[in-house]
Amino acid sequence: MPPKKRFTDDSFRREPWFKALCQAFLTCRSEEDAANLFRDIGTLSELQAWSERLEVAKNLVRGLSYRQVAAVTGASTTTVTRVARFIENGTGGYRKVLHAHRHHRLVNEQSNNQVPSTNDPNEKRIDEQTRNVPSGSPQSTPASKGARPHPVSVLQKYLDRK
Repeated sequence: MPPKKRFTDDSFRREPWFKALCQAFLTCRSEEDAANLFRDIGTLSELQAWSERLEVAKNLVRGLSYRQVAAVTGASTTTVTRVARFIENGTGGYRKVLHAHRHHRLVNEQSNNQVPSTNDPNEKRIDEQTRNVPSGSPQSTPASKGARPHPVSVLQKYLDRK
């Protein structure tokens, strides 16, 4: 029996099996095609974990704190921290898909600095919590009259204090 393949950070992109997997995903022309391929390849637990991680990333990019993200998604703080680390120091997959850059800040800000919708019924409550910025801070003074302040990640708040 041949030894089991092991991917490493240095070589996984060159592995023929991984390249074939990437090509398979590129053949999907619809959400249904992608869902069918994901379901055939992954277990329901794996699909749930991948979906959860993407939702965690979306909420981090929106500026929610790690604890808020954990509360909203049900993900462990370990998972939230791991996703944040990949947003910051990963290969750029999350940043490209979510139109974000390092420090979890939005690149493509919408008009009036509004946060993109997640279609979450709890969104309004959480948005109000994340917009409670101390008076006098740069985030408390919107650029234009009537604009809502942009939520800022915990990391960005820390960096802004320096």
